[in-house]
Amino acid sequence: MNEFEGKVVVITGGAHGIGLATAEAFLHEGATVCIIDSRPAGQLSGGYEKTALKWFEGDIADKETLESFTSEVTRLHGRVNVLVNNAPPPMRGIDTCSYEEFQRALNIGVTAPFYLTKLLIPCFAEGASVINISSSRDRMSQPQTESYTAAKGGIAALTHALAVSLAGRVRVNSISPGWIDTTDSDICGADAIQQPAGRVGKPDDIASLILFLCSDKAGFITGENICVDGGMTKLMIYHGDHGWQYRPE
Repeated sequence: MNEFEGKVVVITGGAHGIGLATAEAFLHEGATVCIIDSRPAGQLSGGYEKTALKWFEGDIADKETLESFTSEVTRLHGRVNVLVNNAPPPMRGIDTCSYEEFQRALNIGVTAPFYLTKLLIPCFAEGASVINISSSRDRMSQPQTESYTAAKGGIAALTHALAVSLAGRVRVNSISPGWIDTTDSDICGADAIQQPAGRVGKPDDIASLILFLCSDKAGFITGENICVDGGMTKLMIYHGDHGWQYRPE
């Protein structure tokens, strides 16, 4: 029997990339998966659409959408074993980002995970887990990424706060992916070898860790943020090092 047989898993942003890979991984392990995404229902491998997969289309930045979604999940299943807050906030920079765009990024990236967790507290099953998807951008940045970076930093901090508040009821952890290619491309050359792992990440790299953190094997892990980036944030870069040159514009 698979470890997640009969478990109920909720995933935000499950239509693509990490969310989709995570949905398929849990389905493969026998779980029932409820996805909410702004995109219409897509095709998953394995023929799960008519059995263990429930797809809800909606905008998680909207409070009423979250409330109706959780009500429907509760009505259908009565319990939740795993919540994966994965939906990505928009990326806008300080030069062009409006107040409304920045607020929307925080609504998707921080407020929705908080409120969805809060709404689901009454129906979290014993041993339940919440996984928040942050980003290595919670500790490093490129120019003009303020809305995304602020949201990802916020959800990383929200993780340990929730872990303490929900101690003894729900384990809460976050993952900070680095460069994860969601286009199924063959990325090689400098883009690959600049990373100590020698390659760009894949959605399955994150999905595998999510399943581990939600399993009994990780029962002593809570409040943690785990960076999965092929070692990229550990690589020190200096002008002239390994042929790298800094060319200010």
